[in-house]
Amino acid sequence: MAIVVIGAVFVDVKGFPEDLYLPTGRNAGEIQFVHGGVGRNVAEDIANVELRPTFISLVDDSAQGEDVLRKLRRHKVNTDYIRAVPNGMGMWLAVFDQTGDLAGSISQRPDLSRICDILDEKGDEIFKNADSLVIEVDIGKDIVKRALDLAEKHGVPVYGVVANMGIASERRDFLQRMDCFVCNQAEAGILFVADYSKASPEVLCADLPARLESANIPAIVVTMGSRGAVYANRSGEVGYFPAEHVKVRDTTGAGDAFCAGVSIGLTYRKSMREAVEIGTRLAASVIKVSENVCPRFRPRELGLELDVEEE
Repeated sequence: MAIVVIGAVFVDVKGFPEDLYLPTGRNAGEIQFVHGGVGRNVAEDIANVELRPTFISLVDDSAQGEDVLRKLRRHKVNTDYIRAVPNGMGMWLAVFDQTGDLAGSISQRPDLSRICDILDEKGDEIFKNADSLVIEVDIGKDIVKRALDLAEKHGVPVYGVVANMGIASERRDFLQRMDCFVCNQAEAGILFVADYSKASPEVLCADLPARLESANIPAIVVTMGSRGAVYANRSGEVGYFPAEHVKVRDTTGAGDAFCAGVSIGLTYRKSMREAVEIGTRLAASVIKVSENVCPRFRPRELGLELDVEEE
């Protein structure tokens, strides 16, 4: 059995200045090409906790696409349900300032419609033994609907993550069918049409339960950067967990690692607070490096009593 992840593959082109970043100037620095995409990152993060996720996605029918597949396989991600097609991957161009924060970006999204074919042909095979599903809420609407229908058919819990909140906020009916949704503070504000820009963790803890109840959304975890994360569900569990303070190299992928950790924790019957603690630890391990994913952990390091396959 395994966690199933559905989402996009991107190639990230990232620039880091040697010194103070000047938005309108010429900045000497370092440029890196890194495999990315929310779904791809989450799948590799889960694999790096010695679990064996199944990733459903598309890659380009090119040498670059094959390189993505090779890396995923090295990390023990099941790639049996990834298809190579023209324009199957997206690209993200990003520039970071001297503190490691994102200064600007441009994203070219892929056409993921062929994932519907995979779900139509192999959906029951994939979901019948799945432990849970992690899905990008803002990918194709038909993809999300098919995946949710399969998850409900096979009794599989669903955890949502987002790359484009503008799209996801239009799909509140889908969020009502998910066991938990993970987003950041700004995205939560868009979702609930609220100004959370200056809200403290205490304010969010007080406000979120009523928002979930009125929106009929089962549970949410909201990340707040260096201030940690707030969590709440409609069963009355609500709380705050502080961030780990580390030196920031690159914040890319931290939210994906956080989502992976939360999803792992909830999948294997941890409380929301315990799951958020796992997510916090994985996120902290990512922002210290320029990679988009966490380093290797064993489940027991994160409080998970799971047996894993030895290499």
